Amino acid sequence: PPGAGKGTQSPKIKDVFNACHLATGDMLRAQVREGTPLGLEAKKIMDAGGLVGDDIMVGMIQDNLKNNEACRSGFILDGFPRTVKQAEMLDKVLAKDKVTLDHAVEMIIDDSVLVERVEGRLIHQSSGRSYHTKFNPPKQHMKDDLTGEPLIKRSDDNAEALKKRLLSYHQQTKPVAEYYKKQGVYRKVDADQTPKAVWWSLLGIFGRQF
Repeated sequence: PPGAGKGTQSPKIKDVFNACHLATGDMLRAQVREGTPLGLEAKKIMDAGGLVGDDIMVGMIQDNLKNNEACRSGFILDGFPRTVKQAEMLDKVLAKDKVTLDHAVEMIIDDSVLVERVEGRLIHQSSGRSYHTKFNPPKQHMKDDLTGEPLIKRSDDNAEALKKRLLSYHQQTKPVAEYYKKQGVYRKVDADQTPKAVWWSLLGIFGRQF
């Protein structure tokens, strides 16, 4: 669900496993920043807490898997697929290249915890790194730890939009867990822990020990 910690953990997975990190939300927000027609339309949908169309989302993923050199040794899909239809479309795209998913991980956390998480979230736009004013603050106020560049608060990170996003999540995304359970790749992690504890849980799933 939104605010569960995907944006915090995905960059770590990317670095450790040398995989590309494909966050469809970040891709769409890049389009918004650039003011493209797709970006303008996506902004209206995201600000209202809705989900962008399947063809657009799957098309962005397919383009990256084919043309992004960083995806050659593996990939992380952050917050995607969000619907069973997207999962089915993704399977068809991957099957053409004889690629299969190793794991589908769901971050489990109660809805009531997410409001505080989301309302305090801060983002470094160019990298997608995620911070939190209370739980994971940057070393310097409103500045990225690595670059010193300013952090931003997303327009849809508020309680009203979160309620709509959670409604969409429960109605459309929850069934994706059942879809991947049938495929035998579903795993779950208790996301209501410290980021470090969640990280070690993920490493256990991926079979990586240090």
